[in-house]
Amino acid sequence: MKRITIDPITRLEGHGKIEIFLKDDGNVENVYFQVPELRGFEKFCEGRPVEELSQIVTKICGVCPGCHHMASGKAIDAVFGVEPPPTAQKLRELFYMAHFVHSHIAHFYALAAPDFVVGPTAPVSERNILGVIGKVGVEVGSEVLKQRRIAQEIQALLGGHQTHVVMNMPGGVRKGLNEEQRKDIEKKAKGFVEFSQFSLKVFNDVVLGNKEYVDIILNGPYALNIYSMGLVDQNNKLNFYDGKVRVVDTLGKEHCKYSPTEYLDFVEERVETWSYLKFPFLKKVGWKGFIEGQESGIYHATPLSRLNAADGMATPLAQIEYERMYSTLGGKPVSATLAMHWARLVELLYASERLLELAQDPEITGTELRAKLDKTPREGVGIVEAQRGTLTHHYWTDEKGIVTKVNIIVGTTNNNAAICMSLKKAAQALIKTGVDVNEGILNMIEMAFRAYDPCFSCATHSLPGQMPMIVNFRQTNGEIIRTVRRD
Repeated sequence: MKRITIDPITRLEGHGKIEIFLKDDGNVENVYFQVPELRGFEKFCEGRPVEELSQIVTKICGVCPGCHHMASGKAIDAVFGVEPPPTAQKLRELFYMAHFVHSHIAHFYALAAPDFVVGPTAPVSERNILGVIGKVGVEVGSEVLKQRRIAQEIQALLGGHQTHVVMNMPGGVRKGLNEEQRKDIEKKAKGFVEFSQFSLKVFNDVVLGNKEYVDIILNGPYALNIYSMGLVDQNNKLNFYDGKVRVVDTLGKEHCKYSPTEYLDFVEERVETWSYLKFPFLKKVGWKGFIEGQESGIYHATPLSRLNAADGMATPLAQIEYERMYSTLGGKPVSATLAMHWARLVELLYASERLLELAQDPEITGTELRAKLDKTPREGVGIVEAQRGTLTHHYWTDEKGIVTKVNIIVGTTNNNAAICMSLKKAAQALIKTGVDVNEGILNMIEMAFRAYDPCFSCATHSLPGQMPMIVNFRQTNGEIIRTVRRD
């Protein structure tokens, strides 16, 4: 049996590899998506005062620090049995919307757009952010950098630093906003709304306006018929910061909806010997293996799954785009993996609108920033929607608040089984007897996981490795017969 190794895969955060096993006739037998990074943070958080964790966990990843800071802050609130004042909650959400804006812009323009704006089989030297700028123009490239910078500035103002966030304290936040700062954020938020609408127009013109790309999205090897997970508010509208986790089945019917403290009743983690990354599944359906359909316990937690799980958007302009997306793609739920890129832009518009709403809220400049702590520390769970999917932090402490156990399930962990299945479907469709496995084919296989915007540093709670890529083609005896390099 021949083997193709893609190690490491590219345009993601962290380190992963793909092992493709071929039959003697050249067709794909199986695909293994492996994450060789070691899990660490859950263990060395033990023995620390729980109030330190919201700052410690930001070091898991330089791309998603705000997500871990917010989930941790909510878990710590629960440990102390305290509810932050309304102003503190709104300030947290304000920060979090800016975090979503900067991350979603980065993924679309730097990680996803090269596959569509430049082309999935374009030369590797062009299939990058510089190639995108070459297609859309320097002015657009400058605006991308500008909007991301502004979003980072808002995070730094509220969080103390855009990456090493120190915003949250048990029961609240460290500092508030004055009126001058509020007006400045309001002005910037209006710019985010305009840029989000522009980005949706780019997607409409470049991607939806290209029949070949639409055919790849709808009819290519990039579809997975599984359950969808996402956080919703009391009206079942999308919410990133607070609410209940809702799961819908392959027909769009609600399977379950649970509060953070109930997550272990609905989600279980499975371990496979060939990966450090766990495989969560729906407990009440059960683990049936890597299969699709209504009987599968596998789900995805992505921008698309969030929209599948919600009954709509909580802001008006995003609702219009939500309806247009589903109308174009034939109704809910959508199983086209590459539609995640479209859903991500709808979410970008929602985050921008919500940021503007919060900046205009009279309570945002309130002075009551922290609730009193008067209860004995205990167990606590915090859940938010990270850019890459539902994020759960679960802490156990002793009566002095010293951490005894930690469990973290991130978006990429939730998506692990789905990513494996998506890669296998893509490889089986693209690699056939007589097909020259070239750079373009390899990239189209990688597109299957890139739609998930995976973050393996988060998923394995470790620092990333190096990012060159070397693919070795081997005979059945292990002899290397061809090497493709990206270093």
